[in-house]
Amino acid sequence: MKKTSTRLADGRELLYYDSRDDAVRDEVDTRPLDPVSTASEIRRDPLLGDSVAIASHRQGRTYHPPADECPLCPSRDGRRSEIPAADYDVAVFENRFPSLAGPSGRCEVVCFTPDHDASFVDLTEEQAALVLEAWTDRTAELAELPQVEQVFCFENRGAEIGVTLGHPHGQIYGYPFTTPRTARMLDSLAEHRERTGRNLFDDVLADELADGSRVVLAAEHWAAFVPYAAHWPYEVHLYPRTRVPDLRALGEAARTEFPQVYLELLRRFDRIFGESEPPTPYISAWHQAPFSAGADRDGFALHLELFTIRRTSGKLKFLAGSESGMSVFINDVPPEAAARRLREVASS
Repeated sequence: MKKTSTRLADGRELLYYDSRDDAVRDEVDTRPLDPVSTASEIRRDPLLGDSVAIASHRQGRTYHPPADECPLCPSRDGRRSEIPAADYDVAVFENRFPSLAGPSGRCEVVCFTPDHDASFVDLTEEQAALVLEAWTDRTAELAELPQVEQVFCFENRGAEIGVTLGHPHGQIYGYPFTTPRTARMLDSLAEHRERTGRNLFDDVLADELADGSRVVLAAEHWAAFVPYAAHWPYEVHLYPRTRVPDLRALGEAARTEFPQVYLELLRRFDRIFGESEPPTPYISAWHQAPFSAGADRDGFALHLELFTIRRTSGKLKFLAGSESGMSVFINDVPPEAAARRLREVASS
Protein backbone atom coordinates (compact mmCIF):
# COMPACT_ATOMS: atom_id res chain seq x y z
CA MET A 1 0.00 0.00 0.00
CA LYS A 2 1.17 3.54 -0.79
CA LYS A 3 -0.23 6.51 1.10
CA THR A 4 -0.07 10.04 -0.31
CA SER A 5 -1.13 13.12 1.64
CA THR A 6 -2.11 16.37 -0.08
CA ARG A 7 -4.41 19.36 0.47
CA LEU A 8 -7.65 20.47 -1.10
CA ALA A 9 -8.15 24.07 -2.25
CA ASP A 10 -9.64 25.12 1.09
CA GLY A 11 -6.85 23.54 3.15
CA ARG A 12 -8.54 20.26 4.12
CA GLU A 13 -6.37 17.15 4.10
CA LEU A 14 -6.84 14.53 1.37
CA LEU A 15 -5.17 11.13 1.47
CA TYR A 16 -4.88 8.57 -1.31
CA TYR A 17 -4.41 4.89 -0.44
CA ASP A 18 -3.12 3.03 -3.48
CA SER A 19 -2.54 -0.68 -3.89
CA ARG A 20 0.44 0.03 -6.17
CA ASP A 21 3.65 1.34 -4.63
CA ASP A 22 4.52 3.28 -7.79
CA ALA A 23 1.30 5.33 -7.87
CA VAL A 24 1.94 9.05 -8.37
CA ARG A 25 -0.52 11.56 -6.91
CA ASP A 26 0.36 15.08 -8.02
CA GLU A 27 -3.10 16.38 -8.98
CA VAL A 28 -3.98 19.86 -7.69
CA ASP A 29 -7.42 20.98 -6.54
CA THR A 30 -8.07 24.16 -8.54
CA ARG A 31 -11.61 24.83 -7.33
CA PRO A 32 -12.24 28.37 -6.01
CA LEU A 33 -13.20 27.26 -2.50
CA ASP A 34 -13.51 29.49 0.53
CA PRO A 35 -11.85 28.30 3.75
CA VAL A 36 -14.01 25.88 5.71
CA SER A 37 -15.97 27.63 8.44
CA THR A 38 -17.47 25.45 11.16
CA ALA A 39 -19.58 26.17 14.22
CA SER A 40 -19.25 22.81 15.94
CA GLU A 41 -19.46 22.66 19.72
CA ILE A 42 -20.02 19.90 22.27
CA ARG A 43 -22.71 20.34 24.91
CA ARG A 44 -23.17 17.92 27.80
CA ASP A 45 -26.64 16.84 28.90
CA PRO A 46 -26.69 17.22 32.72
CA LEU A 47 -29.48 14.66 33.16
CA LEU A 48 -28.22 11.85 30.94
CA GLY A 49 -24.53 12.66 31.23
CA ASP A 50 -23.97 12.27 27.47
CA SER A 51 -22.71 14.75 24.89
CA VAL A 52 -24.42 16.35 21.91
CA ALA A 53 -22.61 17.94 18.94
CA ILE A 54 -24.21 21.22 17.86
CA ALA A 55 -23.23 21.82 14.21
CA SER A 56 -25.46 24.44 12.60
CA HIS A 57 -23.16 24.81 9.56
CA ARG A 58 -24.25 21.35 8.36
CA GLN A 59 -27.64 22.66 7.24
CA GLY A 60 -26.05 23.65 3.93
CA ARG A 61 -24.35 20.30 3.19
CA THR A 62 -24.75 18.54 -0.15
CA TYR A 63 -28.07 16.69 -0.32
CA HIS A 64 -28.90 13.97 -2.88
CA PRO A 65 -27.06 15.49 -5.87
CA PRO A 66 -27.56 13.94 -9.31
CA ALA A 67 -24.99 11.31 -10.26
CA ASP A 68 -23.19 13.65 -12.66
CA GLU A 69 -22.63 16.13 -9.81
CA CYS A 70 -21.45 13.61 -7.21
CA PRO A 71 -18.68 15.19 -5.08
CA LEU A 72 -17.11 11.77 -4.35
CA CYS A 73 -16.52 10.67 -7.93
CA PRO A 74 -13.10 11.32 -9.50
CA SER A 75 -12.58 14.64 -11.30
CA ARG A 76 -13.15 13.84 -14.97
CA ASP A 77 -14.31 15.45 -18.20
CA GLY A 78 -13.90 18.98 -16.88
CA ARG A 79 -16.00 18.34 -13.75
CA ARG A 80 -14.10 18.87 -10.51
CA SER A 81 -15.00 17.06 -7.31
CA GLU A 82 -13.64 16.61 -3.80
CA ILE A 83 -11.07 14.23 -5.30
CA PRO A 84 -8.85 15.97 -7.91
CA ALA A 85 -7.54 12.71 -9.41
CA ALA A 86 -9.12 11.16 -12.50
CA ASP A 87 -9.05 7.80 -10.73
CA TYR A 88 -8.25 6.40 -7.29
CA ASP A 89 -8.28 3.21 -5.22
CA VAL A 90 -9.32 4.51 -1.79
CA ALA A 91 -9.48 8.19 -0.87
CA VAL A 92 -9.96 9.82 2.53
CA PHE A 93 -10.51 13.52 3.15
CA GLU A 94 -11.64 15.87 5.88
CA ASN A 95 -15.39 16.39 5.70
CA ARG A 96 -16.38 19.78 4.29
CA PHE A 97 -19.39 19.81 6.61
CA PRO A 98 -18.05 18.09 9.75
CA SER A 99 -20.12 17.28 12.81
CA LEU A 100 -16.92 17.54 14.84
CA ALA A 101 -14.06 19.92 14.09
CA GLY A 102 -11.09 21.62 15.76
CA PRO A 103 -11.03 21.08 19.53
CA SER A 104 -14.35 19.21 19.16
CA GLY A 105 -12.77 16.37 17.18
CA ARG A 106 -12.48 15.47 13.52
CA CYS A 107 -14.66 13.98 10.76
CA GLU A 108 -13.38 12.27 7.62
CA VAL A 109 -14.99 10.76 4.51
CA VAL A 110 -13.73 7.42 3.15
CA CYS A 111 -14.41 6.71 -0.54
CA PHE A 112 -14.19 2.95 -1.08
CA THR A 113 -14.08 2.99 -4.89
CA PRO A 114 -14.31 5.46 -7.81
CA ASP A 115 -17.30 3.48 -9.19
CA HIS A 116 -20.37 5.57 -8.37
CA ASP A 117 -22.81 2.71 -8.96
CA ALA A 118 -20.99 0.11 -6.87
CA SER A 119 -21.30 -0.78 -3.20
CA PHE A 120 -18.87 -2.20 -0.65
CA VAL A 121 -20.21 -5.68 -1.42
CA ASP A 122 -19.01 -5.26 -5.03
CA LEU A 123 -15.39 -4.77 -4.00
CA THR A 124 -12.82 -7.47 -4.59
CA GLU A 125 -11.09 -8.98 -1.57
CA GLU A 126 -8.00 -6.96 -2.49
CA GLN A 127 -10.01 -3.72 -2.54
CA ALA A 128 -11.68 -4.55 0.79
CA ALA A 129 -8.25 -5.27 2.29
CA LEU A 130 -7.08 -1.81 1.17
CA VAL A 131 -10.09 -0.21 2.90
CA LEU A 132 -9.14 -2.10 6.07
CA GLU A 133 -5.61 -0.69 5.75
CA ALA A 134 -7.05 2.81 5.40
CA TRP A 135 -9.29 2.37 8.47
CA THR A 136 -6.31 1.11 10.45
CA ASP A 137 -4.03 3.93 9.34
CA ARG A 138 -6.62 6.59 10.12
CA THR A 139 -7.21 5.06 13.56
CA ALA A 140 -3.47 5.24 14.24
CA GLU A 141 -3.15 8.85 13.09
CA LEU A 142 -6.27 10.16 14.79
CA ALA A 143 -5.19 8.45 18.01
CA GLU A 144 -2.25 10.87 18.09
CA LEU A 145 -4.44 13.99 18.02
CA PRO A 146 -4.81 15.47 21.52
CA GLN A 147 -8.51 16.27 20.98
CA VAL A 148 -9.45 12.71 19.95
CA GLU A 149 -10.44 10.16 22.61
CA GLN A 150 -12.18 7.55 20.45
CA VAL A 151 -12.15 6.66 16.74
CA PHE A 152 -15.32 5.41 15.04
CA CYS A 153 -15.14 3.99 11.49
CA PHE A 154 -18.57 3.35 9.97
CA GLU A 155 -20.67 3.11 6.82
CA ASN A 156 -24.32 3.98 6.26
CA ARG A 157 -25.79 2.45 3.09
CA GLY A 158 -29.17 3.24 1.59
CA ALA A 159 -31.51 6.21 1.41
CA GLU A 160 -33.71 4.49 4.02
CA ILE A 161 -30.86 4.86 6.51
CA GLY A 162 -30.54 8.57 5.71
CA VAL A 163 -27.63 8.51 3.27
CA THR A 164 -27.51 11.76 1.26
CA LEU A 165 -24.69 10.81 -1.14
CA GLY A 166 -25.19 7.67 -3.19
CA HIS A 167 -21.51 7.06 -3.94
CA PRO A 168 -20.09 4.11 -1.91
CA HIS A 169 -18.41 5.69 1.07
CA GLY A 170 -18.11 5.64 4.82
CA GLN A 171 -17.00 8.05 7.51
CA ILE A 172 -14.57 8.23 10.40
CA TYR A 173 -15.31 10.27 13.51
CA GLY A 174 -12.65 11.24 16.00
CA TYR A 175 -14.67 11.96 19.14
CA PRO A 176 -13.29 14.21 21.92
CA PHE A 177 -14.99 11.94 24.48
CA THR A 178 -15.87 8.30 25.06
CA THR A 179 -19.22 7.66 23.39
CA PRO A 180 -22.17 6.69 25.62
CA ARG A 181 -22.50 3.26 24.01
CA THR A 182 -18.84 2.45 24.64
CA ALA A 183 -19.03 3.80 28.19
CA ARG A 184 -21.90 1.39 28.90
CA MET A 185 -19.86 -1.49 27.49
CA LEU A 186 -16.93 -0.54 29.72
CA ASP A 187 -19.21 -0.42 32.76
CA SER A 188 -20.57 -3.87 31.93
CA LEU A 189 -17.03 -5.13 31.37
CA ALA A 190 -15.94 -3.92 34.81
CA GLU A 191 -19.04 -5.32 36.55
CA HIS A 192 -18.56 -8.72 34.91
CA ARG A 193 -14.91 -8.90 35.92
CA GLU A 194 -15.78 -7.92 39.48
CA ARG A 195 -18.47 -10.59 39.64
CA THR A 196 -16.78 -13.46 37.78
CA GLY A 197 -13.10 -12.63 37.39
CA ARG A 198 -13.43 -13.17 33.62
CA ASN A 199 -13.63 -11.00 30.53
CA LEU A 200 -17.17 -10.20 29.36
CA PHE A 201 -16.37 -10.05 25.65
CA ASP A 202 -14.56 -13.40 25.79
CA ASP A 203 -17.50 -14.97 27.60
CA VAL A 204 -20.08 -13.57 25.17
CA LEU A 205 -18.17 -14.92 22.16
CA ALA A 206 -17.52 -18.30 23.80
CA ASP A 207 -21.17 -18.65 24.86
CA GLU A 208 -22.46 -17.83 21.37
CA LEU A 209 -20.09 -20.31 19.72
CA ALA A 210 -21.01 -23.00 22.24
CA ASP A 211 -24.77 -22.44 21.83
CA GLY A 212 -24.58 -22.15 18.05
CA SER A 213 -28.21 -21.16 17.44
CA ARG A 214 -27.33 -17.55 16.69
CA VAL A 215 -23.98 -18.14 14.94
CA VAL A 216 -24.05 -16.87 11.37
CA LEU A 217 -20.50 -17.58 10.24
CA ALA A 218 -17.50 -19.16 11.97
CA ALA A 219 -14.13 -18.80 10.23
CA GLU A 220 -10.64 -19.54 11.49
CA HIS A 221 -9.93 -16.02 12.77
CA TRP A 222 -13.40 -14.38 12.87
CA ALA A 223 -16.83 -15.31 14.18
CA ALA A 224 -20.17 -13.64 13.42
CA PHE A 225 -23.39 -14.05 15.39
CA VAL A 226 -26.75 -12.41 16.02
CA PRO A 227 -26.63 -11.19 19.65
CA TYR A 228 -28.96 -12.78 22.20
CA ALA A 229 -30.74 -9.45 22.81
CA ALA A 230 -30.48 -7.99 19.29
CA HIS A 231 -31.93 -4.49 19.02
CA TRP A 232 -32.49 -4.56 15.25
CA PRO A 233 -34.43 -7.00 13.01
CA TYR A 234 -31.25 -8.35 11.42
CA GLU A 235 -28.14 -7.54 13.45
CA VAL A 236 -24.77 -9.31 13.27
CA HIS A 237 -21.73 -8.82 15.48
CA LEU A 238 -18.37 -9.79 13.96
CA TYR A 239 -15.49 -10.52 16.36
CA PRO A 240 -11.87 -11.52 15.80
CA ARG A 241 -11.33 -14.74 17.73
CA THR A 242 -8.27 -13.20 19.39
CA ARG A 243 -9.33 -10.21 21.48
CA VAL A 244 -7.65 -6.91 20.55
CA PRO A 245 -8.60 -3.33 21.56
CA ASP A 246 -8.64 -1.72 18.12
CA LEU A 247 -7.81 -2.12 14.43
CA ARG A 248 -4.15 -1.31 14.98
CA ALA A 249 -3.69 -4.49 17.04
CA LEU A 250 -5.23 -6.96 14.57
CA GLY A 251 -2.89 -9.80 13.67
CA GLU A 252 -1.83 -10.46 10.10
CA ALA A 253 -3.86 -13.68 9.80
CA ALA A 254 -7.05 -11.89 10.90
CA ARG A 255 -6.35 -9.05 8.47
CA THR A 256 -5.91 -11.48 5.61
CA GLU A 257 -9.15 -13.34 6.38
CA PHE A 258 -11.31 -10.28 7.07
CA PRO A 259 -12.20 -9.34 3.46
CA GLN A 260 -13.67 -12.73 2.57
CA VAL A 261 -15.62 -12.93 5.83
CA TYR A 262 -16.99 -9.40 5.70
CA LEU A 263 -17.90 -9.52 2.01
CA GLU A 264 -19.75 -12.78 2.61
CA LEU A 265 -21.77 -11.15 5.41
CA LEU A 266 -22.69 -8.25 3.13
CA ARG A 267 -23.74 -10.66 0.36
CA ARG A 268 -25.99 -12.47 2.83
CA PHE A 269 -27.53 -9.18 3.95
CA ASP A 270 -28.51 -8.46 0.35
CA ARG A 271 -30.17 -11.89 0.06
CA ILE A 272 -32.25 -11.78 3.26
CA PHE A 273 -35.44 -10.53 1.62
CA GLY A 274 -35.09 -12.12 -1.82
CA GLU A 275 -33.91 -10.92 -5.21
CA SER A 276 -37.03 -8.80 -5.83
CA GLU A 277 -36.10 -6.42 -2.98
CA PRO A 278 -33.65 -3.53 -3.50
CA PRO A 279 -30.25 -3.76 -1.76
CA THR A 280 -30.62 -4.03 2.00
CA PRO A 281 -29.98 -0.71 3.79
CA TYR A 282 -27.54 -1.09 6.65
CA ILE A 283 -25.20 0.52 9.14
CA SER A 284 -21.80 -1.08 9.62
CA ALA A 285 -19.93 0.17 12.69
CA TRP A 286 -16.51 -0.63 14.15
CA HIS A 287 -16.34 -0.50 17.95
CA GLN A 288 -12.85 0.33 19.20
CA ALA A 289 -11.46 0.98 22.66
CA PRO A 290 -11.12 4.65 23.63
CA PHE A 291 -7.72 6.12 24.42
CA SER A 292 -8.50 7.71 27.79
CA ALA A 293 -6.32 6.69 30.73
CA GLY A 294 -9.30 5.37 32.71
CA ALA A 295 -10.58 3.05 29.96
CA ASP A 296 -9.91 -0.69 30.16
CA ARG A 297 -8.23 -0.92 26.76
CA ASP A 298 -6.79 -4.37 27.40
CA GLY A 299 -10.20 -5.72 28.35
CA PHE A 300 -12.14 -4.15 25.48
CA ALA A 301 -12.75 -6.21 22.34
CA LEU A 302 -12.66 -4.72 18.87
CA HIS A 303 -15.75 -5.79 16.95
CA LEU A 304 -17.98 -4.75 14.08
CA GLU A 305 -21.75 -4.40 14.36
CA LEU A 306 -23.79 -4.69 11.16
CA PHE A 307 -27.55 -4.12 11.15
CA THR A 308 -30.49 -3.14 8.97
CA ILE A 309 -33.70 -1.25 9.67
CA ARG A 310 -35.63 -3.39 7.15
CA ARG A 311 -37.70 -5.84 9.19
CA THR A 312 -39.43 -7.67 6.33
CA SER A 313 -40.06 -7.20 2.61
CA GLY A 314 -41.25 -3.67 1.95
CA LYS A 315 -41.33 -2.68 5.62
CA LEU A 316 -38.89 -0.70 7.74
CA LYS A 317 -38.44 -0.58 11.49
CA PHE A 318 -38.86 3.00 12.66
CA LEU A 319 -37.85 4.02 16.16
CA ALA A 320 -41.17 4.57 17.90
CA GLY A 321 -42.04 5.95 21.33
CA SER A 322 -40.42 3.19 23.39
CA GLU A 323 -37.15 3.26 21.46
CA SER A 324 -36.84 7.01 20.88
CA GLY A 325 -38.40 8.17 24.12
CA MET A 326 -37.07 5.61 26.60
CA SER A 327 -34.29 3.71 24.76
CA VAL A 328 -36.18 0.42 25.21
CA PHE A 329 -36.02 -1.50 21.93
CA ILE A 330 -38.74 -3.83 20.69
CA ASN A 331 -37.53 -6.33 18.07
CA ASP A 332 -40.07 -8.08 15.82
CA VAL A 333 -37.57 -10.71 14.60
CA PRO A 334 -36.34 -13.33 17.10
CA PRO A 335 -32.51 -13.38 16.99
CA GLU A 336 -32.49 -17.16 16.43
CA ALA A 337 -34.77 -16.73 13.38
CA ALA A 338 -32.57 -13.94 12.02
CA ALA A 339 -29.45 -16.10 12.39
CA ARG A 340 -31.18 -19.03 10.72
CA ARG A 341 -32.14 -16.86 7.75
CA LEU A 342 -28.59 -15.51 7.43
CA ARG A 343 -27.27 -19.07 7.38
CA GLU A 344 -29.83 -20.06 4.74
CA VAL A 345 -28.63 -17.38 2.31
CA ALA A 346 -24.94 -18.31 2.51
CA SER A 347 -22.97 -18.32 -0.73
CA SER A 348 -22.86 -21.78 -2.26
